[in-house]
Amino acid sequence: MSATTGSAADAAKVAAGSPAVDDPTGPGGDRRSRGRPRLGVQNRAGWLFSTPFLALFTVFMAFPIVATLLMSFTDFGLRNVTNPLDAEFIGLENYTKLFGDERFLKSLFNTAYFVVAGVPLTIGLGLVTAVLLNNGIDRARTFFRVGFYAPVVTSIVAIAVVWRFVLDPSDGLIAGLASEVGLTSPDFLGSEALAMPSMIVMAVWRNLGTVMVLFIAGLQAVPTETREAARLDGAGPWQEFRLVTVPLLRPTILYATVITTIGYLNVFEEPFVMTQGGPSDSTLTVSLNMYREGFNFFHMGYASAMAYVLFVVVMAITVLQLRLLKDNTE
Repeated sequence: MSATTGSAADAAKVAAGSPAVDDPTGPGGDRRSRGRPRLGVQNRAGWLFSTPFLALFTVFMAFPIVATLLMSFTDFGLRNVTNPLDAEFIGLENYTKLFGDERFLKSLFNTAYFVVAGVPLTIGLGLVTAVLLNNGIDRARTFFRVGFYAPVVTSIVAIAVVWRFVLDPSDGLIAGLASEVGLTSPDFLGSEALAMPSMIVMAVWRNLGTVMVLFIAGLQAVPTETREAARLDGAGPWQEFRLVTVPLLRPTILYATVITTIGYLNVFEEPFVMTQGGPSDSTLTVSLNMYREGFNFFHMGYASAMAYVLFVVVMAITVLQLRLLKDNTE
């Protein structure tokens, strides 16, 4: 009898416009069930729109990465291009062979030299340029910003033509200026001692614009009140820059250092276009050496092992930089 009475009362409430007691969408009910169908539709729509990217990523990124890793444990060569499954599994032989290969060790040393010399120069000059363009230059500021950033978006082939003209020992710009004062221009790209420094100068000039833009953005984010407070406390321009600006720029410095280091560890275009790794392998980098082994000599398995050694080096240095520099940003 009571159950019948309760059902009749609920029906009366519904008829009067009030939600039933057991209605999950009522004031005391569970509203989560109303959001579930819509959430499911959104998830399906998201996956649907992501499908083209996932397909391209799988075909052109994920599959080659996995295939290269597997290839590094085989003797994959030109004879295996038509039938990759015929490649012989040789385990870690490619990796152990690398560290007995004098050319690879020299390319590793050259890459380290390029990074150790190039990264501090790029970061330091980028910071100085950003400070000057942000505070020190009032007129034609946009012109200078575009001028410094132009090499970043310029083709490496065009840059190589310009730098070959500048560094040419007989008809180059430097040779012409040297002859005006009775001096002889050295052969920058033909000298083992000068070829790599010339590459570093070229790389710093080319990548300076990227770091400059990052630092300009960081400088504009520094609160004006903090600088004014430092001036009121008697800080001079150098003290303000060293004690206020640089500490607040540490996250930007961290980011610029990491991306510049990764780029310089993978340096390929400059030596490939300018010197082809010469003279006497003095500008041979790991990336260029890997390209030669894979596409000139068709030692695909060996080149794949070289690529993964470089990958491990890049990851290790990046993690080390993040740990060391991130401690100073917190």
